[in-house]
Amino acid sequence: MVSRLKEKYEKEVVPELMSKFGYRNAMQVPKLSKIVLNIGLGEAIQNPKALEAAERDLAAISGQHPVITRAKKSIAAFKLRAGMPIGMMVTLRGRRMYDFFDKLVNVVLARIRDFQGVSPDSFDGKGNYTLGIKEQVVFPEIDYDKVDKLRGLEVTIVTTATNDEEGRSLLESLGMPFKRR
Repeated sequence: MVSRLKEKYEKEVVPELMSKFGYRNAMQVPKLSKIVLNIGLGEAIQNPKALEAAERDLAAISGQHPVITRAKKSIAAFKLRAGMPIGMMVTLRGRRMYDFFDKLVNVVLARIRDFQGVSPDSFDGKGNYTLGIKEQVVFPEIDYDKVDKLRGLEVTIVTTATNDEEGRSLLESLGMPFKRR
């Protein structure tokens, strides 16, 4: 069973990008390599239960168990010691990555209030795109009644593109709704 988005990539996006950028080989065409979901939990310093709630939400959103990220350095002003848990992340690859991207573009972004498209400026110079989502309740897996606190998350889409123009073209071809300038 092949993901709907992967099929679209192979049948429509590869030929389109080959003609647009003049690639001679289909292997030169940029593709998605992974999607990283990240939640920063500064509140976990005072409230250790926040980690459990965020872990439950992130696992429901991604379909995969998250990894706890820990502080690298101690910062006295924030009452933070090295090694304390301050967030969690999930890395999606393969079929789960394509299924998540499909859900993100077609379901989640449409549920955001006053949505007019994602910013075309959030590329890192190497074709990778980062998107911030302010509330986890826009995901259909999250039950609004069981949410203890609204938390945002960061979605980083890592591609094999060498520059932002190639990365933007790839994501546009896959259906990412960028704002028109």
